[in-house]
Amino acid sequence: MDIFLSAATSFFFGFLITPVLIFLLKKGNIIDAPGGRKIHHGFVPSMGGIGIVIATFAGVFAWFSLEQLVQTRYFLVALGIMFSVGLRDDLIELSALQKLIGQCIPAFFVIIMADIRITSLYGFAGVYEMPYLISVTLSFALIIVLTNSFNLIDGLDGLAGTLSVISLTFLGWWFYAADMVAYSLISFTLVGGVLSFLAFNWHPAKIFMGDTGSLSLGFALTTLVILFIDTNGTMLASQGWKINAPITAGIALMIVPIYDTVRIFTKRSLKGKSPLKPDKSHVHHFLLRMGYRHNQVAIILGGIKLVFIMVVLLGSYLNDHVMLPIVLVFAVVLGVWLDERAVKRVKTHSKNIPARVAAKPARKYYPRATISERIFDHNKINMN
Repeated sequence: MDIFLSAATSFFFGFLITPVLIFLLKKGNIIDAPGGRKIHHGFVPSMGGIGIVIATFAGVFAWFSLEQLVQTRYFLVALGIMFSVGLRDDLIELSALQKLIGQCIPAFFVIIMADIRITSLYGFAGVYEMPYLISVTLSFALIIVLTNSFNLIDGLDGLAGTLSVISLTFLGWWFYAADMVAYSLISFTLVGGVLSFLAFNWHPAKIFMGDTGSLSLGFALTTLVILFIDTNGTMLASQGWKINAPITAGIALMIVPIYDTVRIFTKRSLKGKSPLKPDKSHVHHFLLRMGYRHNQVAIILGGIKLVFIMVVLLGSYLNDHVMLPIVLVFAVVLGVWLDERAVKRVKTHSKNIPARVAAKPARKYYPRATISERIFDHNKINMN
């Protein structure tokens, strides 16, 4: 019951706050202008993540017991810090180094203080428990990379929100089944906050989440996925729905940002470009070029994520040695097919565009007579 009430409270607060936020951001001229990599039309306010995070904390503090707050305190503090990093970046753009330092602080809280980290490879490649230093380093790298990968996927109306709702709903259910009620509450409370935002972010968007939202959501989602992987990999089958391929399951929950980041990094590197240089070659951009609208792209990529999650659930009795190659090959084949289909659609669309009407021949320009010439001609006429 508390899960429903917490999610409903989060949704209610978010639904009330977001319109006020839109008004204040427009009044303060804090808006995203179209142009460059911005593919929206008109001037749309950003920083919608403020509503998501405030709504989430409202649901948490309204329905969490003191014991649950103590259990999740480091995660909540870290989420608040990441929110402030995103807010600062939206208001005054941070340098890459400043942003990295800001992201390392909440990562420290969840890895060192809350002890949420990848502790093992859970038998994959014969590796079980990892040395503490390697475990911490790997977990830091995963949080920073996946948080920023999620930030990059936030390029279309409703896309980041749709993807996060799917993963958070699955995580909320799984944590509840594993008797980790506090983190189940957090997951579903975040779902409530994101759904309230999606009501205003669905195409055509009235507000964007900005780094305030994408960094906060990406961080929360990455941390919860790491907790899911480690708990699932070390639990007994009697303690909940155990998936024997925890690494593959974690990848499935983040499949879209992971695939997009690997694809972009590979393509840019092969072309001799900087992998960090922004452009319009993300997977959602390709789907847009195929003729799909923003909301259709969000549904397609959300559906693809659901398919990967279902594959993992259906193969939950198989280990990572079997499931990981299946998921990776499936992702590559699907990605190549989408790329080829996108190129064909773009070429077909270009051929179907009617040829431009031939330009009219330029009118000849005859210089106008000077004033003295006109006077002379006039006198000649009078003389005759």
